Amino acid sequence: MPSKRGLGKGIDALIPNTEHANRKKENKEVVKEVVKEVVKEVVKEVDTIDINKIEPNGHQPRKNFDEDSLNDLADSIKQHGMIEPLIVKENKNGFYSIIAGERRWRAARIAGMKEIPVIVKDYNSQQVMEVALIENIQREDLNPIEEAEAYQKLIEEYHLKQDEVADKVSKSRVAITNSLRLLKLDERVRRMVMEEKIKSGHARALLAIEDNDLQYEVAMKIFDEKLSVRETEKFVKNLNKKDNKKQAEKEPISPQEEMIYKQYEEKMKTLMGTKVSINRKNRDKGKIEIEYYSQDELERIMEMMNRIQ
Repeated sequence: MPSKRGLGKGIDALIPNTEHANRKKENKEVVKEVVKEVVKEVVKEVDTIDINKIEPNGHQPRKNFDEDSLNDLADSIKQHGMIEPLIVKENKNGFYSIIAGERRWRAARIAGMKEIPVIVKDYNSQQVMEVALIENIQREDLNPIEEAEAYQKLIEEYHLKQDEVADKVSKSRVAITNSLRLLKLDERVRRMVMEEKIKSGHARALLAIEDNDLQYEVAMKIFDEKLSVRETEKFVKNLNKKDNKKQAEKEPISPQEEMIYKQYEEKMKTLMGTKVSINRKNRDKGKIEIEYYSQDELERIMEMMNRIQ
C-alpha cells in the first residue's frame, strides 16, 4: 500500500511518476511551486486598511497592555513592518472591529503606520469572542482574572456549559472551574492578581478566607513579605483554625443545651449534698463551682472525692 503524503493529493498530481535520476531535484522544485501557490492563496485574503478605520473589539478579553512591551513591538514594526496581519470583522458603519491582534494594532499606531494588513472574517459575536480568547490564551497574553472573566462571559452570554468552554479552548473542565473560582475573590485582591503583585496560586489559597477585608489584608502580607504559594497555604490554614476557634467561643448556648447543664448541676447537687454551679464560657470551656458553708462540710466533700478516686 503506498504511503500517505503530508501535503495531500494535490502534490501527488504534480509530481511525475518516474524513476528518473533527477527525480529528487524535480520534486523539490515542485514543492516550491506548491508552496508558492499556497502563499498566493493566503495573500489573496490579506487586505490593507486605513488604521483609523479599525477599532478595538468590545469583546476583547485582554484589558491591560504593558506600555514598555508595546513600545518594543512598535520599534520592531518600524524596522521590519507588520509581519502578521490582524483578523477583523467589517461593521455596518464602514469600520472594522478587531477580532485578533489588538496589541499589534496599538503598536502600529505608536509606530505611525497609516495602513495595516488585515484578514476580514464574517464571524458572529460568539465566534469573535471565542477566537479572541483562544488567540490570547495561545499567546499567554491574558492574566488569570482576564481569562476567568472571558470564560464567564462565554457561559453567561452564550449559555455554554463549562465542559463546552473547556472543549473550545482545549483545556480541562477542572482548569476552567479553578479559573472561574478566582472571580469570587475580593475586588482589591483581583486587582492585585491583574497587576501581578500576587500569583494565581496565592489567589486560590486566599479563596479559603471568606471575610473580604481579611482576604485583602493577607494578600498585602503576601506581597509585602514575598510569601511563596506553599507558605501562603500554610498561613491561611492556621488562620482558619484560629478563626474557627474564636467562632466557637462566640457561639451562643442554645436553650436545649442550657437545660442539659441544669440537669447536670442537679445531679451533682444531689450527689454531693451542696450547691453546685456549672459556669460555661463557650461550648468547650467552663468551670464547676462547689459551695460549702463550714470547715466540716469542706472536709466531708473532700472525703467524698477521695472515695471516688
